[in-house]
Amino acid sequence: MRTLHLIFVLFLTTSVAALVITRNISTPLSELGDLLRQAGSKQADALHNRTSRAGKKWQTCTLENMTVRRPWGSLSGKDRTAYTAAVLCLQKLPARTPTSLVPGVRSRYDDFVAIHINQTSNIHYTGTFLAWHRWFTYTYEQALRNECGYTGYQPYWNWALYAEDPTSSPIFDGSEYSMSGNGQHIPNKGPLKLGLPGYPPVYIPAGSGGGCVTSGPFKDMKVNLGPVSLPTNNGTLVTGSGLEYNPRCLRRDISVGVNSAYANATTVLELILQSKNIADFQTVMQGVPGSGSLGVHGGGHYTIGGDPGADVYVSPGDPAFYLHHGMIDLVWWIWQNLDWANRHDAVAGTGTFLNDPPSPNTTLDDIIDLGHAGGAPITMRELMSVHDGPFCYTYV
Repeated sequence: MRTLHLIFVLFLTTSVAALVITRNISTPLSELGDLLRQAGSKQADALHNRTSRAGKKWQTCTLENMTVRRPWGSLSGKDRTAYTAAVLCLQKLPARTPTSLVPGVRSRYDDFVAIHINQTSNIHYTGTFLAWHRWFTYTYEQALRNECGYTGYQPYWNWALYAEDPTSSPIFDGSEYSMSGNGQHIPNKGPLKLGLPGYPPVYIPAGSGGGCVTSGPFKDMKVNLGPVSLPTNNGTLVTGSGLEYNPRCLRRDISVGVNSAYANATTVLELILQSKNIADFQTVMQGVPGSGSLGVHGGGHYTIGGDPGADVYVSPGDPAFYLHHGMIDLVWWIWQNLDWANRHDAVAGTGTFLNDPPSPNTTLDDIIDLGHAGGAPITMRELMSVHDGPFCYTYV
């Protein structure tokens, strides 16, 4: 056991500083760093004490063979460019999704966008929201590694670190080591109007961009699918099937107003510490309908904004999606580990968006199937722990 903890201490010392730069910068950031350490320690205990729940088809996960997901800003320049090069590679590989199913697919990258479009109404405000996106992000990571030679692991975007200035963050500063920058500035934009049927609309401030991305690795990227439900700054929606071929530039409208209001250290802490059950946790994370809040999930997505980032169906069309959902998974991982006995297999909700139309309750035996994106069909039960089932990773 001593060896396991020593290894975990080494994990922490390499990158906790990226989450908590100093304890003097922000008490909420310091508390978030404390929770990260607690979660990691409890994961180490669980690895030592657990019995496998996933069966013999998966390798046994230990701290010795566990992989590490790190915040983008802690990666070296070389490691960041290796990641973006792999994403660009995936965008050049041929699609596996038949065009008879999705006429607009042109690449392996589009396979992931297409399955998200087709399953959106069953993976948001549902019982599968967290586990589905965990499997989706992992499957994407594996495609980067197995099909494009990437040797690292999925990084994440810690929204809290850069909530007051996301465009200057290493994620969006537009350098060669970033995930590309903001879109070109379009002046005099109105707010975005977001809404759910039966609830008052939520108005969120426009960002500082709005146009095509012109800097960084994805400045020449083409978005092929969408829109399905894209809010615009004049209060309307641009709608469509999302499945036809519609090549266009990647647009972003990065919003400090959204980041600082909905995805800051305090909102992350409150989500983790005040949610006593999985139903509350996943609902608050996505934004309680009628509350006016986007939650940290919506906060991250609408910090990016633009097209396709502001379209809930097509949002994986922006490569920053996967860093955002790395952080979503990290927050769930922390919450689970703070009460592992009661939370590691906790599920709630049904199989349809806000249970409309009514559908059966989600269970641990429900199947997640990413279709042509990859990964075998898998049960919810196998996706509940990042150190069981197909997974063996941690966060620092």
